[in-house]
Amino acid sequence: MHSIDRKTILKKSLLGLTLVSTTLVTTSALAAETFSFGEDRSLTVGMGFRGSMSNIEDGSASSTSHSTDFELDNLELRFAVSLSEHFKGIANIAKNADSDIEVLDMIAHFAFSPEFNIWAGRMLPPSDRSNLNGPFYLNAYSYPGIVAQYPSKFAGRDNGVTAWGKLMDKHLVYSAGIFEGHNNVSGASSEDDNLLYAGRLQYDFFSPDLAPAYLTASTFYGQDLLSVGLAWQYQKDGVGSVANAGDYFGWNLDVLYEKVINDYVLDLEGAYYRFDTDNTADVVPSLLASTPSDTANVGGIRQGKAYLASVGLLFPQKVGWGQFQPYVRYQKFEQDSALGDGASAPNVASGDTKQFDYGVNYIIDGHNARISAFYSDLQISDAKDRKAFVLGVQYQF
Repeated sequence: MHSIDRKTILKKSLLGLTLVSTTLVTTSALAAETFSFGEDRSLTVGMGFRGSMSNIEDGSASSTSHSTDFELDNLELRFAVSLSEHFKGIANIAKNADSDIEVLDMIAHFAFSPEFNIWAGRMLPPSDRSNLNGPFYLNAYSYPGIVAQYPSKFAGRDNGVTAWGKLMDKHLVYSAGIFEGHNNVSGASSEDDNLLYAGRLQYDFFSPDLAPAYLTASTFYGQDLLSVGLAWQYQKDGVGSVANAGDYFGWNLDVLYEKVINDYVLDLEGAYYRFDTDNTADVVPSLLASTPSDTANVGGIRQGKAYLASVGLLFPQKVGWGQFQPYVRYQKFEQDSALGDGASAPNVASGDTKQFDYGVNYIIDGHNARISAFYSDLQISDAKDRKAFVLGVQYQF
């Protein structure tokens, strides 16, 4: 029985985020393969996989018996290229459970200095910690989609430009961007192609957040850290139809506290969200265009507020290949009163949605290799509870 080698685990487990954010890497520090072609010229290749088995109460087609499903939740192929000290690129493709193969990230990276960088292409807009974690860097296995509802084209991404940097010895992380945005199709509120503006400020107390670029993680497996982030997004006429358009403004405050206590690693995370649609109901994607590319960032925004809270505890004892990390997570979305025309609104009845997750992770190699088991209880107003047991595995290099 021995404690976790936190420095090694941390270095390895940030690999995937590194491939998504920068190519300032060396072969010796990463498990991915890096091919060097001279000074500041290289290609780094990696991949990530998440798959699960779920058993859902009354989840069968008849709604009278349990369902058992096997899912390929995420498959990512990642490529990062460095052409010079100041010009780099990122190209990632992905297959998710409910999608075809899609471009995940396609980024031209202008690296002027650690304090000022520009990304152009498809990327994660500045947003909440859960979205910037991506599925591989959450404490819980499943994405908190009940509360993390910023609009996106695919897997939290949108096309645009982001300026970002790290100041004050990397304790202050800023990011600000302009993106294509929501409902930019004929018949929807933003058929004039109004842009979406996004920003995030994050300050890390005690020690800097070690995630690269403006990306994040929900645990670093043994770092004293208090990280506070404030994110916001705005788009004129971002919600509704042409005849009934409303401005969209969403913002959130998120906090992560990690503390090593007698070799145990405690993680506390919380977030508050507010989504304002100008009291306008959003459109239904199926009423607009017929191709997924046209409706990928259309409809679905609800006005309301949301809360997230989670706690995780990594045990220091090694059992077999790894260590156990039990966790509990709570999500709640409180929708505002009924909005707009019921013929075009996907959610015209006010109500609350909440979910409790009770799980345990078996940490083999940080975020790079772990097995998760959890029980979830989804509760929707005026609907039957959805209870499920999920067993998931993820690995990446």
